[in-house]
Amino acid sequence: MKDLKKFNIPFVGLKLGNHVFEYEIDSTFFEAFDFDEFHSSKIQVKIDFLKKSTLFELTFNITGTVNVDCDMSLEAYDQEIGGNFPLIVKFGIEYNDENGEILILPHEAYQINVSQFIYEFIILSIPSKRIHPKVLDGSMESEALKKLRELEVDNESPTESEDTIDPRWDKLKGLITEKKT
Repeated sequence: MKDLKKFNIPFVGLKLGNHVFEYEIDSTFFEAFDFDEFHSSKIQVKIDFLKKSTLFELTFNITGTVNVDCDMSLEAYDQEIGGNFPLIVKFGIEYNDENGEILILPHEAYQINVSQFIYEFIILSIPSKRIHPKVLDGSMESEALKKLRELEVDNESPTESEDTIDPRWDKLKGLITEKKT
């Protein structure tokens, strides 16, 4: 993870108050994490770093696009992502990141590397089901969708089994009417 040194924030020399750190994220960032689900990416990350005397409050503001494959048509498209993710950094005896919103650094720490948090927050920004916008508005034309339309079942016309009612159901309906009287 040699390429991730630029994500180190040395907080020892920072004055109390608000500081802003900005990063441009592209495909090389994800290569450092061996993540290859994106064809390309163009993401801006802005970190509002509020330094207080006993803790830090970080807010990760993520905006941009990632090029991914559609789950339905397998066509590549640019998926917009975005979100705000808070993180509180406190100090303790040893490093602890078990809580997703609170990070505990050892007292002797002098910097924090935010690359892992940026990576996780970007992954959380991606929808679990990725659907190309042209699929949603019906204007997508691809071989996969043509085949799906050919194989589509028509649910509007009743089948023979729906027209005939099983006689056992009639007996059960009779029980309900007998109880009421």
